[in-house]
Amino acid sequence: MNNQTSGFSRFLLLWCGELISSIGGGLTSFGLAVYVFNETGSAASMAVVSLLAFLPTLLLTAPAGVLADRFDRRLLMMIGDGCSGLGVCYILVCMLTGHASLTQICIGVTVSSVFSALLEPSYRATVTDLLTKEEFSKASGMVSLAGSARYLISPALAGFLMAASDIKLLLVIDIATFIVTVITTGIVRQGIVSAKSGEHDSFFSSFREGWRTIARNRGILILTAVSGIMTCFMGTFQILAEPMILDFTDSRTLGIAETVCACGMLISGLFLGIKGIRSGYVRILSLSLAFAGIMMALFGVKQNIYLMGGVGFLFFAMLPFANNCMDYLMRTNIPDEKQGRAWGLIGFLSQLGYVAAYGLAGLLADFAAERMHVTVGRGSACIVILSGALLFALSAVTPLFRSVRALEKGTSQ
Repeated sequence: MNNQTSGFSRFLLLWCGELISSIGGGLTSFGLAVYVFNETGSAASMAVVSLLAFLPTLLLTAPAGVLADRFDRRLLMMIGDGCSGLGVCYILVCMLTGHASLTQICIGVTVSSVFSALLEPSYRATVTDLLTKEEFSKASGMVSLAGSARYLISPALAGFLMAASDIKLLLVIDIATFIVTVITTGIVRQGIVSAKSGEHDSFFSSFREGWRTIARNRGILILTAVSGIMTCFMGTFQILAEPMILDFTDSRTLGIAETVCACGMLISGLFLGIKGIRSGYVRILSLSLAFAGIMMALFGVKQNIYLMGGVGFLFFAMLPFANNCMDYLMRTNIPDEKQGRAWGLIGFLSQLGYVAAYGLAGLLADFAAERMHVTVGRGSACIVILSGALLFALSAVTPLFRSVRALEKGTSQ
């Protein structure tokens, strides 16, 4: 009993460090988006920074997971947290010595992202090392909450801080959070031995096995594609909402609006955690995607912060319903012994939607603004409205596939 208590206490210390780190990372992400837009007036430039902050972590997560099974997980977390701060320090130094160019910011966020890839697999594996099975469920909710802090707390906080100072304050705070998390991880590290895996399958063999599991079931393959497309639209919304709002108001209002929108996911997530969904998964998936598409289109109709905050809240409130339904439909049709590899590949393919959004949304918004002779904010609005219409179309097409409907009965082929 004492060991269990000690394990959960150490988890709480580790969790507090990651919560602080998540908030700090959110401050930097928000501040850089505002800074780059103010300096360049380009949605594409904002998107490039977001892409470089995301892509290295996506590509390196699988190799980082292998390292987490073979080396000291807490040491990897300390290296990941500490060295990712080097990228932020580089950007801060550039700003303090004059002016941080777009190229310098891209270098900084790339360095930070590369080392951040070490963190997530080791962090989640450490939770397993510290806790009993009975404590996993509670810990999972807390881990999700900490990860959401960068969307729920950071934007509004960053908006207020930037109104009083500038982006350099946000970067200093973020650097301080790296120091805190390295210290907390070092404390937790003492006296814990990582569980080493006896199996060392290559990444490519795991990839092939996961792909075969997905490809054998057409319904799962279709839902994986739907998940990737939905992620692409979500990424488009996240990227273009910022220039749309900054087009007619300030960073403080933007921060509050982003927090309000993100609360939609929090509220619906809590509702699903209490009530859950017990039937009609395909129908609820279709309805949630349809409603999300309508809200996304309405977001771009008018420059009114109250309208945008309200429909943004409703858009994000629909996403947990769609994710919950897709998760259930796929999870109940994947053999237990193939779950890990299949979900690893499904997660990777789904996240590619963000890559597409970050790579294309900004360019399309700038192109629309130039051709229509409007501001970048209104060009972004056109792309968001179009994306909402396409998301609505996706909601209508998805339930037409018989293999998808069959997933609800566990008979898909």
